[in-house]
Amino acid sequence: MSVMTAAATNSPPPAGLPWGRPLTYDDLAGLPDDGHRYELIDGVLIVSPAPRHVHQRILGNLYLAVREHCPADLEVLFAPFEVVLAHDTVLQPDLIVARRSDLTERNLPTTPLLAVEVASPSTRRFDRTIKHSRLEAAGCRHYWIVDPDGPTITTWRLGPRGYGEPTRVEGSEPFTVDEPYPISFRPADLIT
Repeated sequence: MSVMTAAATNSPPPAGLPWGRPLTYDDLAGLPDDGHRYELIDGVLIVSPAPRHVHQRILGNLYLAVREHCPADLEVLFAPFEVVLAHDTVLQPDLIVARRSDLTERNLPTTPLLAVEVASPSTRRFDRTIKHSRLEAAGCRHYWIVDPDGPTITTWRLGPRGYGEPTRVEGSEPFTVDEPYPISFRPADLIT
């Protein structure tokens, strides 16, 4: 993962990006569709490489497990799909659950009900700190991180004082939640 802001580097930004100021959602429109994930945090461009095979396998299996009992008024989407938290903060969680009525053709201009990240060596720290805090501050009710190394799922639920203590499920232990709707599977099932 690399970080770039037009205001904080000594070299020119990628083609199409402005020079000398924090970036905005509108600036992302000119970036190439090149397999990288482009996200903004407070005007700083975050570039992540294309994911590994195991990441994609887990994401595909997770999508199927989460989508299986999804109510008709909600939709499950996987990256790349933009979640616009502010004009200068645009995330692309690996998987989201959102109200269909909140979605546009291009993005989710509000907070998802659930955001999920599949940990990768290049994004693990970013997912656990910056994305975690931005989604918490924006009011995302549920945040999960799936770690292929366990495999484990760590979940946070938004309470009156932010995200509460995390819950962690590993391997063949059953993972069951009631919100945003009933979902049940085992972390080990995601890597097969």
